[in-house]
Amino acid sequence: MKFPRQRQEEVNVNLTPLIDVVFLLLIFFMVSTTFTKETHLEVDLPEAAGDPGSLDDKILEILITDEGNYSVNGRPLVNTQPKTLSRALKELSGGNKEMPLVITADAKTPHQAVVTAMDVAGKLGFDKLSITTQELPRE
Repeated sequence: MKFPRQRQEEVNVNLTPLIDVVFLLLIFFMVSTTFTKETHLEVDLPEAAGDPGSLDDKILEILITDEGNYSVNGRPLVNTQPKTLSRALKELSGGNKEMPLVITADAKTPHQAVVTAMDVAGKLGFDKLSITTQELPRE
């Protein structure tokens, strides 16, 4: 005896809703993720022999990275233009040109970046200028 065969339907999985959910999750995580910007600058100081000087409590510190980027009192500047550095120094000094100014530059900093910082400080009238170094290792 022959039984009539039932036609089997082809199994089909619709992936469109799954793709929609995956994209929504991706967009949700991209939007809700917080990005931390590390502001810790690592500086390798040049070495020098001599006695360290004393510093007052209120100082201005210009930190220059090995790529020539500036940071004034821990606040990184948006660019390396002298005008930007000048505005930052004016703002943080409050017009007090008697404040000591310390330039801390990486040993591999381009010389031009240090000269630019010194030039801007000189044009603004800062005369208490010092450069940070580290002590030579004792033998």
